[in-house]
Amino acid sequence: MNFLMSKIYLGVFALAFITVSIQLFPISKQASSWNRCLKKTSQTLSKVKAVKKMNDDSKEVLSVMICNGAVFEPKFKTNIQ
Repeated sequence: MNFLMSKIYLGVFALAFITVSIQLFPISKQASSWNRCLKKTSQTLSKVKAVKKMNDDSKEVLSVMICNGAVFEPKFKTNIQ
């Protein structure tokens, strides 16, 4: 009887482990995609003159905003008199 209970516990443990592993796969893909976006965005921003003057924290914040899908609308100066 003790042998049967240990087999049942082992089966339940294996099933739980497999379930958690399957659920973590999409999360790891999303994290990989996110890290790739941050890396490429930071590299691209480093080529811009205005961004070169910013400190590393500001560059990282800007990269996060861009990867999150922030949209920056240009403000045009108009001289209407």
